[in-house]
Amino acid sequence: MIGLSPAAILRGLAVGVLVIAWAALAHYGSAGDGTSDFAAALAVAPLVAIVVILLWRVANPLWMVIGGLGVIGLLATIWPTLRQNVALLYFIQPVGTNLALGILFGRTLLAGRQALVTHFALLAHDGKISPIKERYTRAVTIAWTVFFLSMATVSVLLFFFAPAAAWSAFANLLSLALIALMFIVEHLVRMWALPPEDQSSIADTIRGYRLSTRRQAEKP
Repeated sequence: MIGLSPAAILRGLAVGVLVIAWAALAHYGSAGDGTSDFAAALAVAPLVAIVVILLWRVANPLWMVIGGLGVIGLLATIWPTLRQNVALLYFIQPVGTNLALGILFGRTLLAGRQALVTHFALLAHDGKISPIKERYTRAVTIAWTVFFLSMATVSVLLFFFAPAAAWSAFANLLSLALIALMFIVEHLVRMWALPPEDQSSIADTIRGYRLSTRRQAEKP
């Protein structure tokens, strides 16, 4: 097993604080308490951040400038539409994210594929895990698939059949708590279901995820 460095812990805490702050502000905006411009800007901020990261990875100044100007031009063109459909913006993000994650986990359960959590475990342990851990990690992949698809379903139902404040509280606030609870429950089940030699730390999981991401980035 490996430990997390102080710098990694601080980065994780900083990201956690930013996520919680964004969730609180998103609830404020999507529940109808904020101005349209502020709420719309907050809604598109994660998407703009993703585009900026992708442009930065291109490492070509010309494409960075062209891409940046393109994003600014697109936002300026569609801004009136965005500010008039703030609720829809906030609806699409959590539902789309949960569906994407559900599909990401679920597709690895198809015949001939390796379950995603099993894949992470193999990367974190130099390609060797016990049969019982392999079965367990597959079960965890199933659990996360069901969790994300259930979150998307509940979000859709609340958006169409519940008050805006109730849907926003679930999508922006309660969802984070449920994800944290899912991690805690999985950790407790793992401690009970697996023998000591098959236990994994959070650092092991992070290591497996990073290795997987790095290998995907290195593919031509």
